[in-house]
Amino acid sequence: MAEMKRLNWSEVAPEGAKALFGIHHYVTTRTGLPVELIHLVFLRVSQINGCAHCIDMHTRDLLKTMAIDKVALIPVWAEVPHLFSDQYRAALAWAEEVTNVSTTHASDEAYAAAAAAFAEKDLVDLTLVIAAMNAFNRLGAPFRLPVAAKP
Repeated sequence: MAEMKRLNWSEVAPEGAKALFGIHHYVTTRTGLPVELIHLVFLRVSQINGCAHCIDMHTRDLLKTMAIDKVALIPVWAEVPHLFSDQYRAALAWAEEVTNVSTTHASDEAYAAAAAAFAEKDLVDLTLVIAAMNAFNRLGAPFRLPVAAKP
């Protein structure tokens, strides 16, 4: 059975794409967050949301600075705390909390943990990173953006 062709969301709504890419530009170039941490969060959020395009892209981005052994274990990062710094673990935990906000309700405990690991501006910027990737995932997954991976 052939896969259904889906719309290219950024071509159909270029102004919306421009707005969303504006947020992406801010979070990737205008924050004080380490680039590797941003790509780590992008990947974890995309894994949770099941966006194949974003998982493929952000895995490739992260492999430029992070060993494959660590990248492979991101879905189970809490089980291998020795592989990730305290700040990276805090970012991953907050990314999961915010991405799953409909069930977690961004608990006070999770907020306190994230606030302890990041300065105020960095915490807001981290949350913007998470929000931006959730928005991209909600376009990439339903419109089935292609992956670079080949058989």
